[in-house]
Amino acid sequence: MSIQAINVRNQFKGKVKEIILGDVVSEVDVETPWGIVTSVITTRSVKDLGLQVGSEVVALVKSTEVSIAKL
Repeated sequence: MSIQAINVRNQFKGKVKEIILGDVVSEVDVETPWGIVTSVITTRSVKDLGLQVGSEVVALVKSTEVSIAKL
């Protein structure tokens, strides 16, 4: 899967620095050139995306929500 276009303007490319797994939701810290961006996403999504420390991702920020797309 590749992202061809997206309407979210605030995109921060980075690497996963830390993942704190919970039963239902998890925290994913992404290190970007502008600092750390933290996303709270479902633990199922962490597993489905195959996220690990060091994974290259894009943090997509819209309002108060931070989404993650694995590269």
